Amino acid sequence: MSHELFEAARDAMSFAHAPYSKFPVGAAIRAEDGRIYKGTNIENLSFPQGWCAEPSAISAMIMGGAKKIAEIAVIAEKLALCPPCGGCRQKIAEFASADTKIYLCDEAGVQKVMTMEELLPFSFKTELA
Repeated sequence: MSHELFEAARDAMSFAHAPYSKFPVGAAIRAEDGRIYKGTNIENLSFPQGWCAEPSAISAMIMGGAKKIAEIAVIAEKLALCPPCGGCRQKIAEFASADTKIYLCDEAGVQKVMTMEELLPFSFKTELA
């Protein structure tokens, strides 16, 4: 199962629009519906206006009708085992559970598996979440 997510994340990375950082990233989510949703980073000349691969994949998942991340894979062209940034960790946590699997990849495949709880042990929560 994780190999399929790795392949989807690597494919998504090939669509990155990263002319400024030259740091392509891909993400792939398997949602609770079993479908895979992909995303890539998209930069903008006004730097804070760009977005990461993970929220791109989350957006695709939501638009596909799914609401929960079962597992997610992330790959970066220039950094093996590239973990999601802090903002992306919180965005993933919104749609994941503590035991959701996070796959960190390099060009050969999945190299590290962690849970959402390990990735973001003290995510922001309120009584509404």
